[in-house]
Amino acid sequence: MKTKKILPVLIIAFASVAAWALINARPEVATASVAPPALLVDVVQAKRNPVTFSVRSQGSVAPRTQTTLVAEASGQIVEVSTAFVSGGFFRKDDVLVRIDPRNYESVVKRARAAVARAETQLATETATASYAKEDYARLQRLNPNTAPPSALALRKPQLSAAMAELQSAQADLEKAEGDLDRTVIRAPYDGLVRQKIADVGQYVNVGSQLATTFAIDIAEVRLPITQNDLQYLDLSKLRAGMPLDAVLQTQLGGETISWPASIARSEGVFDADTRVLYLVAQVPDPYGLLAGAKVTQAPLMMGTFVSAEIAGRTGGDLFVIPRQSVYRGETIWLVDEDSTIRPARVDVVRADENYFYISDGLVEGDRYCATAVEQPLPGMKVRVSS
Repeated sequence: MKTKKILPVLIIAFASVAAWALINARPEVATASVAPPALLVDVVQAKRNPVTFSVRSQGSVAPRTQTTLVAEASGQIVEVSTAFVSGGFFRKDDVLVRIDPRNYESVVKRARAAVARAETQLATETATASYAKEDYARLQRLNPNTAPPSALALRKPQLSAAMAELQSAQADLEKAEGDLDRTVIRAPYDGLVRQKIADVGQYVNVGSQLATTFAIDIAEVRLPITQNDLQYLDLSKLRAGMPLDAVLQTQLGGETISWPASIARSEGVFDADTRVLYLVAQVPDPYGLLAGAKVTQAPLMMGTFVSAEIAGRTGGDLFVIPRQSVYRGETIWLVDEDSTIRPARVDVVRADENYFYISDGLVEGDRYCATAVEQPLPGMKVRVSS
C-alpha cells in the first residue's frame, strides 16, 4: 500500500529532472547589438552672395481719383450716353447726361432781351448827354459869363444809371447761360462708371447724385508696412521724390499675373491701432485704355486683392540659408569630413518666410545640413546624400 503512494511522486520528480535537462541542453543563440542607420541628409556648401532686401505686403487696388457726379441744374433727364452704365468707358468731355434745357433756354432769351434794352437805353442816354454838352457849349459862346451846367443838366446821373443797368443785364445773361450749360454733364476725365444712380425720365434737383465714376490714369494700392520691415526700405528716396520699384501679383484663373508698380509716397502717419505705416503703390493706365496704350497684360481691375514685393536696401554679401536649415533660429549644423555634425551659432541679419540672412558664424566652404534634423546631437553620424 505504501509503495503505491510513493510511485506517482517518483514519476513526477523524474519528469521534472528530465525537462530541466532538456532545457539546459539547448544550444545558446548568439545575439549581437545592431547600431541604428545614420541619418541621410542633404549637404550644401555655404557661400556669400550680394543681397538686396525686399519687403512683402498686400492690399486692394483702388482708383487715385473717384468722383460722385451730381446735377448742377434741376429738371428731367432727357438723354444719357451709351457709356453711362456700370463699367462704361468714357473720354474726357464726353456728354454723359442731358437735363431738359427748355426752361433755361427761355431764361437766356429773356436775359438777352434785357441786355438789348439796356444797350438801347445806354445809347439813348449817351446821345442825350452829348446834346446837353453841345447846348452848353453854344450858350457859352453866346454868353461867356454863363454859369457852369450841373451834372444833372449834362445827364451824368442818367448815363451812369444806364451803364449800371447794362452791366446788371449782362451779369444776368452770363448766369442764365451758365445755368443752361450746366444742363449738360460732361466727363471730367478719361474713366469708367462705377455705379449708375440716375436714368432717363428721372427728375433731379441741384445736388442730386447721378453716378460714381473713377479715372483710369492711375490705380493705387495702400500697402501696410510694419515698423520692423521699414528698416529694409530706403524711404529717403521717397522724400527726395524718387519712387521705389515694386511688383504686384495676383491669381487669376489659376495663373499668376504680375504688374510693374512704383511706390510713390507714404501716408506719413502710423496707424494708431495696427502700428503700421501705409505706402502707396501706383500703376499707370491699369486698364490699358488710354490713347497710345500697348496692351501687353491683363487689366488691373479696381478692387483686385494683390500681393506686393517692394525693392529695399542693399544688405551686402550675406549667407542666404533656407529656413529649415536653421535650428531654433540661431544654429546651423555643420557636417565635418568624418560625417559627424556639430553646431555653429550664427548672427541673423533678417529672416523672412523662406530664408535666413546671416552675416557671421559661417565661413565660405562650410558644409551644412540642408535637411531638417530632429533632435540633433554633436558628434552624431550622418550619411551625405549624393
